[in-house]
This record gives sequence, structure tokens and C-alpha cells, in this order.
Amino acid sequence: MQNPKVSQFEFVALMAFLMSVVALAIDALLPALDIIGNSLNTQEAADNQLLITMIFIGLGFGPLLFGPISDSLGRKPMVFVGFGIFILASFICVYAESLEIMILGRILQGVGLSAPRTISIAIIRDMYSGDYMAKIMSFVIVIFLLVPIVAPAMGKFILDHYNWEAIFIFQIVFCLFIAFWFWKRQAETLTDENRIPFKVSLFTDGFVELIRYRKTIAYTLISGFVTGSFMVYLSSSQQVFQEQYDLKEAFPYIFAGLAISTGAAILLNGIFVVRFGMKKIINFATIGFFVVSLVYILLFWNSPNPNIEVLLTFFALQFFFLGFLFGNLRAIAMQPVGHIAGIAAAITGLISTLMAVPISIVIGRYVDTTALPLFIGFSVCSLLSIFIISALKLKESKIKKTTSL
Repeated sequence: MQNPKVSQFEFVALMAFLMSVVALAIDALLPALDIIGNSLNTQEAADNQLLITMIFIGLGFGPLLFGPISDSLGRKPMVFVGFGIFILASFICVYAESLEIMILGRILQGVGLSAPRTISIAIIRDMYSGDYMAKIMSFVIVIFLLVPIVAPAMGKFILDHYNWEAIFIFQIVFCLFIAFWFWKRQAETLTDENRIPFKVSLFTDGFVELIRYRKTIAYTLISGFVTGSFMVYLSSSQQVFQEQYDLKEAFPYIFAGLAISTGAAILLNGIFVVRFGMKKIINFATIGFFVVSLVYILLFWNSPNPNIEVLLTFFALQFFFLGFLFGNLRAIAMQPVGHIAGIAAAITGLISTLMAVPISIVIGRYVDTTALPLFIGFSVCSLLSIFIISALKLKESKIKKTTSL
């Protein structure tokens, strides 16, 4: 069918909502983690964190299927296949009676959602490039952040009036709405001349092509450290606020407030990135992220949790700097590889996920009586990112000197 021409605002909104099903699948479940854990007879609070972290396994490996095929068959068909897998996996979660089956369902949910998440980035790369792509990505993420702002409150409302299974049913309904909108309004963006014939070696060929681009690999590694540190917060926030601070009723609003901090930075990034460029903003934000976490560690080393107002101030500062990193890191990593956007988005996503999930699981096991391990994780991940940025800058300066001789 012929798709009508859409405005840039609708395009940005649609791409944001394609990504937002991921946020809904993760954040709406946060208030129910302990209740689902009791229903599944989990033994430790840290086991409940697996309901959050395991979905990222699917989000990491799924693009290996959807990315290459989308480069061959087009972007739109793969989005619908992914939504179908997600709906099937959601029903597995609804009827799960053990932690193992629930984890299987969550991994499959991640596999399904990796299609709209990955392909939305490829669609944006099909249409934009450079700092302007970063600007579009920033506006996409600003709208996307509306979902994590309201998702925990939405999950708690459903939990209070129905049961935890109803959260998954709501996710299915939301998914069907987005799929219908995408079908009606978004045209195929992959032109015939840019299609790559599908073959088994497409992944290996894409990987060999990808590793030629030093900047892409470097910023993908940084994305892995940043995503890993943030994933620790996602998986343990319920434990920190509901159990350590006994703020069960206030938890959705705290989560929303911190998401607003990130959203404010992303909105500012959309304004600043065209003026200053992605690289300068990434450098600034990474250093800021490290400094805030280091100050917290120095102030509260071997001490109980501070007042909630102090903790929230530090979290807000951390997530403010994170807001300048999320969209820019993906955009700058994809910049040199627009000719293989689908497979590049898949491989870079896999690399960052394979880094992020172990980081989250390891650090999350230490989040028991205080939030200090979270900030130790923030500081280590950001410090390693600073080292990568410095090494990349040193290598680029050497290349410039060599070529100028």
C-alpha cells in the first residue's frame, strides 16, 4: 500500500515509540519484581534482578538476525516479525510458573523487541547522517523517555487494580497499537540499490567490514560500559528505593523524576550537538559522569546510605550526564558505517550488550544494604571510557602527524 508522507515530528514520534516498547517491557515491571519473585519462589532479591537483565540478552542477540535480513529484505517486514515474537514471549511470561520459564520468556521478549529497536536506528540512518542524525536521535530519545517516566506508575496502577500478569497483557496491547501505526504511516526507507543480497556470510562479512572502523569500535565499547552501569541501576532501583529506603509507594515517582533529569539533558543535546559536535559533548559528559560518581564514593565510603534527598541529587546528576551520552554514542559509532547500517546496528548492539549484561549482574550482586556499589560501578565504567577516548584521540593525532609528513 502507498504510505502517506509524514511530518518530521510524526517520524520522530513513531521512531521513539518503536523503541519505547523496550522501555515499557522493562520499566513497567519494576514495581512488581518482588511480587513476581514471590510468585515464582525466588530465593534471593538479586534473583529478581534477572527479570530485568535477561531481556537484554535477547536485545543483544536478536539484531544478528533482524539486522542483516533488514539490509536485504527491507526494514518494515522485520519490525512485524519482531513484534510477533514479542507477543508470543509475553504469553510465555504470563503463564510462567518458575524463574527459569520466566527468564526464557524475557529473553524471547528481548529477541522480539530487538527488531523495532535496531531497525528504528537503521531507518534514521537511512534518512540522516552526521550531527544532524544525532540531533534527530536526541529528539527521538526525548519522546522515548516519556515511556520510562510513566511506565513504573503505570505498572503499579495495573498491579494495584489487577495482578502482575496484567502488566504483560498491557504490553501486548501497546505493541499492537504501535505496529498498526507503523504499518499505516511509515514507508520503506531502504532503497533497492542499497539492498544487500542475503547470504549466510553476511554477518561475518559485516563484522570484518565493521572492525576496520576504529572509531566505531571505540565508541561501541564506551556504549557497553555506559549501558552496563545504567543497567545496574535499572535492575536494582526497586531494591534500593523499596527495600533500603522503604519507599514503595513513592518509587514510581522517584523513577519518573530521575528519568526527567535524563530527558532534560537529551533535549539540550538536540540543541547543542549541531553547534559543538558529538565528540566534544561525549568527552564532556564522560568526565562529568566520572567526577560525580567519584565524589559520592569519597563522601560515603564505608558508611550507611545518605538521606534520600542526597542520594537523589547524585543520581540526578549522574543521569543528566548520561543523557548526553546515549544518543551521541550510537550516532557517532554508526557514522562511518551507513552503507551497512542494519548489520552495523546489530553488531554494535551485540557488543555493547555482551559487555553490559555481565557488568550489571556482577555489580548488582553487591547492591545489598547500600547504594555505594552502584556508584563504584559508575566510576569504574566511566574511567575505562575515558581511557578509550584518550587512546582514540592519541591514535588519531598520530595518524594526522603521519599523513602531514
